[in-house]
Amino acid sequence: MDCRIRKWELSDAKDLSVALSNRKIQDNLRAGLPYPYTEQDGMDYISAMLSADRNETFAFAITTEGKVIGSIGVFRQGNIHRLTAELGYYIAEEYWGKGIMTKAVKQICKHVFDNSDILRIYAEPFAFNAASCRVLEKAGFQYEGTLRSNAIKNGKVIDMKMYSLLKSEV
Repeated sequence: MDCRIRKWELSDAKDLSVALSNRKIQDNLRAGLPYPYTEQDGMDYISAMLSADRNETFAFAITTEGKVIGSIGVFRQGNIHRLTAELGYYIAEEYWGKGIMTKAVKQICKHVFDNSDILRIYAEPFAFNAASCRVLEKAGFQYEGTLRSNAIKNGKVIDMKMYSLLKSEV
């Protein structure tokens, strides 16, 4: 299944709300997202991404067959880490396991490396999220280690894994 990433449009809010109103997806993301995730929540997020500094925030909708099925973003870090950025992503459950996310990760990394001074992109999936770890590995990211007892999610202390991709490796 083919996919492409593109800039967000306010009209994407409905598809975004459908994808994020799923506990299985939210269980793999950081805390703080409303549940259920409403169309207004989607509008607020999209508005924030569209007004963000284009040299700091690289946020895109993931689409297939003309439909928004997920979100992907790379976010520049600060201070001594200003040439480093964190990657985050998700897609609707019905599109899991089809290779779409690996393609989207490759697309956004190429875009960021080609259009900014960022030298390193990293991701920190929850250690239990084997599918997300596999996406990163298939996209060329290197496993750097396990961050032990690094987060609290759904009342549990959990490990996270650290992956990175360097501009020189693409």
